[in-house]
Amino acid sequence: MAQNPAYEMIWQVVGAIPSGKVATYGQVAELAGIPGAARMVGRCLSQLPGDSQLPWFRVINASGKISLPVDSEGYQKQRALLQEEGVVVLNGRISLAKFRW
Repeated sequence: MAQNPAYEMIWQVVGAIPSGKVATYGQVAELAGIPGAARMVGRCLSQLPGDSQLPWFRVINASGKISLPVDSEGYQKQRALLQEEGVVVLNGRISLAKFRW
């Protein structure tokens, strides 16, 4: 299966998000040179291997929320990883004004 060439650019942007900061899917798409491709960013990150070192958890939706279902293991993991970096998650929401990259 051929890899999407845009994925490399997405990975580079996600890898550059500093600890303690978040970016939205749309923001990552724009910085990767593919504006309007927020869904592609989500697909790309959903296909990462479980042992990936890429900080996928720093990417959230445009509403400042974790996109995974609240009762899922992935949601709990993303929330915990963000909180370890000092990102405040209140009721599943992150303040973009305070924590956006």
